[in-house]
Amino acid sequence: MNGHHLILGELVDFITGETIEDTHDERYRQKLARLLVEKKGYNKSEVNPRYELHISAGNNKAIVKIDFIIILSAKICMIIKYGPGSLVTRHRPVLATSRLVAPYQVPIAVVTNGEDADILDGLTNKVISSGLESIPSRAQLLERVADMRFDEIPARRAEMESRIIYAFEIDGSCICDDSICRE
Repeated sequence: MNGHHLILGELVDFITGETIEDTHDERYRQKLARLLVEKKGYNKSEVNPRYELHISAGNNKAIVKIDFIIILSAKICMIIKYGPGSLVTRHRPVLATSRLVAPYQVPIAVVTNGEDADILDGLTNKVISSGLESIPSRAQLLERVADMRFDEIPARRAEMESRIIYAFEIDGSCICDDSICRE
């Protein structure tokens, strides 16, 4: 055992080719990676796995991982956050993440448990579709962001969003949870 995850061995990451720990959660992430490339049309170079986001709440600092960021035309256009269990409890922190991973509002934020997904509009905070099959394809995402303005997130808003992520992801988490890093 390592942290909260049963290590089943090693596997090769579909996107990067790196050898990583094989866990039940990682198997879902690899399934998502294959879906993005093989069914949704993204190039592997447009899918950035395990992106580390530095957050803070006052003097407290941490690093949380975003499972996938999707970069099209030099902009982060979609983020995907995996977590087992309920999706609705993950809506607020993934929306906060969509406001911190770049200096602008990322248009699409996806929460998934590997079996289901909620696709959220970053600007309206609304669920715009549900189900893994409704994750936008490369063509759909390019169309959605074609005329979009990527307005900068004000510093005060970014500070508040960072506190929200800290409250949801870090406060109350077990000290042995190795999916986050307290700085």
